[in-house]
Amino acid sequence: MDLLDIKILNLLNENARKSFRQIAKELKVSMSTVSNRVKKLEEQGIIKGYAPILDPQKVGLDLQVIIGVRMSKGKLIDVQNQIATYPNVFGVYDTTGDWDSIVISRFRNRGELNTFIKWVLSLENVERTRTQMVLNVVKEEVRVAPI
Repeated sequence: MDLLDIKILNLLNENARKSFRQIAKELKVSMSTVSNRVKKLEEQGIIKGYAPILDPQKVGLDLQVIIGVRMSKGKLIDVQNQIATYPNVFGVYDTTGDWDSIVISRFRNRGELNTFIKWVLSLENVERTRTQMVLNVVKEEVRVAPI
């Protein structure tokens, strides 16, 4: 990646619906240059896709939780892959420290959360969990800025 790629990525981060024509005009390059650069960034897997950024609360996902999961040794990947299939799960992280994995999930209500926690605890090789409910989100950024 060079500086032009970074500038293109930053503009797409601001608004992924911005046209190649608009980006080219802002960066003072040709539209074909922008198109070719974006295609290359997609092929290299730097740009993985395009999606709208939704407000979780406005789509009914009012509860956000952070769950620490302790698992039997040697079975981390298997359990993490199982947890990752659950539709309310937005992140599964292999971590250091007291917990083998951290899971970020969102739910409509306590009933959904209860069902999920009991399901996780029923998985073979899960030893225990620790659930923390998010009260307030100070910062949450889903976009990765190249610079």
